[in-house]
Amino acid sequence: MDFSLPPDLIELQQRTRDFIRNEIIPLEGDPRQTHHGPTEEFRQELVALARKAGLVAPHVGPAFGGLGLNNVGKAIVFEEAGYSLLGPVAMHIFAPDEGNMHLMEVVATEEQKERWLRPLAAGKTRSCFCMTEPAPGAGSDPAALATTAVKDGNHYVINGTKWFITGAEGAAFAIIMAKDEDGNATMFLADMDTPGIEIVRAMNSLDHAFAGGHAVVKFNNLRVPASDILGEPGKGFRYAQVRLAPARLTHCMRWLGAARRAHDIATGYAQKREVFGAKLVAHEGVGFMLADNEMDIRMSRLSIWHTAWTLDQGSRGTVESSMSKVFCSEAIWRVVDRCVQVLGGQGVTDETLVARIFNEVRGFRIYDGPSEVHRWSIAQRIARNGANW
Repeated sequence: MDFSLPPDLIELQQRTRDFIRNEIIPLEGDPRQTHHGPTEEFRQELVALARKAGLVAPHVGPAFGGLGLNNVGKAIVFEEAGYSLLGPVAMHIFAPDEGNMHLMEVVATEEQKERWLRPLAAGKTRSCFCMTEPAPGAGSDPAALATTAVKDGNHYVINGTKWFITGAEGAAFAIIMAKDEDGNATMFLADMDTPGIEIVRAMNSLDHAFAGGHAVVKFNNLRVPASDILGEPGKGFRYAQVRLAPARLTHCMRWLGAARRAHDIATGYAQKREVFGAKLVAHEGVGFMLADNEMDIRMSRLSIWHTAWTLDQGSRGTVESSMSKVFCSEAIWRVVDRCVQVLGGQGVTDETLVARIFNEVRGFRIYDGPSEVHRWSIAQRIARNGANW
C-alpha cells in the first residue's frame, strides 16, 4: 500500500485548504446559519464560491461536472473541507446529498440522471434519503421496514412514515425505501412537491450543520410511476449497501477535518495561556491530552485511508467501513471532548468553535449505524469465521 500522494492530489489538497481558510472560514459567523442548517440563500452563496473555485461535488464524475475522485482522493479533499463546518455545505459533499449522488451514478437510468442527478451534482438542488422509521419500523434493523409500496397499474402507491430524514425541508426530491408486495425492499425517486408527501415537523437536534435539518416525513397514498424506481425492484437493501459503505467513510473524512480544527484551536490556546508559572501546554495533564489527540487524529486518518484504498481496489468494503466508522466516530469524539476540557470555560461557550463542533460530532456515533450495531455485526462475523478473517 503506497501512502504517497500524486502531485495532482497534493495540488488539489492545497487548493481545497486555501479555499476553506480564505473563503469559507470568514463566513462562519453569518447569522443565516439556523438551528436547522444554513438557509437556502446562504447555501447557494457558499456553493457559488466553491463553483468559482472548481470544487463543487468533486466526487461525481466529469460527465456531471465533478472531478471523479476515487475514495483515496475523497479522503484527502473531504478532510480539508471538514475543517470548517460550512466547508462540506459549500462544496456540496455533505450527507445525504453526497451519498445520494454516488448511489445514483451507480444505479440510476440515464433519464433519471438527467432529471435528478445533474441539477443535484451542480449544487442547484438538494435531496433526502428516506429509510429510517419510527418504532416498530426500520432503524438499525432495516429488515423491519414498514413503509409499503403496492403496485397499481403502472404506478406504485406508497404509504408510511419516516423520521430523522436529513435535509427533507427544502429538498427537491427524495429517495424512498419501501417494502413491495413480495416483502422485498425497493427504492423509489419522487419530487418532494408530489401530492402525498407531507413534511410533518422538523426535529430539533444537537447538530445544526445539515442544510434542511432533520424531519418527520409522511407518505399518504403517494403515487410513483414504475419508471421512477431506482435500480431494479426488490434490490433496495443491496443498493443501500452501495450507498452506505462509502457514505460511512465519507462521514469519517469530513468529521476528521472538524476534529483537526478543534485540536488546532485547543493547541493554540494551550501554547499561549499561562497558569501556575508555565504555559498550559507544559502541564502534563494538558500536554498528555493534546498528545492523545494527535494519536487519535493520525490513527483515524490511517483507518480512513486504508479503507478508502480497499474500496478503490474493488472491494465492497462493508466490514472495513464499519470498522472505520466505529473507530473514527469514537476517536473524533475523544479528540473534541479533550479540546473542550483544555479550553476550560471557553470550551463550553461560543467564544470558540469547539463547543459547536462538540455538538455536531456527538451524533456521528449514532447515525449510519450506532457503534454497538457495527460491533455486533463484526462479532457475528467472528462467530462464523473465527479470528483473523
